[in-house]
Amino acid sequence: MKKPATTRVAIDETIAQRWSGRAYDASKSVSADQTIALLEAARWAPSCYGDQPWRFIVWDSNKDKAAWQKAFDTLVEFNQGWVKNAPLLFLIAADTKFNHNGKPNRWAAYDTGAAAENICLQATALGLMAHQMAGFDADKLRAAFEIPEQIEIIAMISVGHPADPDTLDAETRERETAARSRRELGELFFDGAWGKPVV
Repeated sequence: MKKPATTRVAIDETIAQRWSGRAYDASKSVSADQTIALLEAARWAPSCYGDQPWRFIVWDSNKDKAAWQKAFDTLVEFNQGWVKNAPLLFLIAADTKFNHNGKPNRWAAYDTGAAAENICLQATALGLMAHQMAGFDADKLRAAFEIPEQIEIIAMISVGHPADPDTLDAETRERETAARSRRELGELFFDGAWGKPVV
């Protein structure tokens, strides 16, 4: 299913086609090369001082089902209902200290967000679908995978091949097929002064 963004002017096709679907094809795995392509896209994101604070864990249900299941078990019930068919899960996390001097890095989460978005765009370019999630138990995940306290746990991303929305339950299918919407440009972007709409 395609749900391209509606924009005032044309934007890059990969950006326009990216959306957070939930219908995954459980019969299709993500190849090793595709997974590496996702990670390379993240690796080449920009970061303060080129520090690359992002730290991801990748769980592939076709490679290590037990580890994938342990990560899956930290998701909230609603997310489990549709993530169950996604072969890949990613933990998106950030080192809160700079690598080059050990001082606090207040831009770590910002930079990590850029790397995460690169994963989503690369997934779209590969014909895959990525969905970022906040609905999980970070404390449970930290304990399950022995993640150091210095590492900020930010989000999870599911990745897989898209499927027909009819594979979803009624409530989730309604969300899946609903029209996409965004606030108007002038509500979010200002022209030279706070609150003055850019258009």
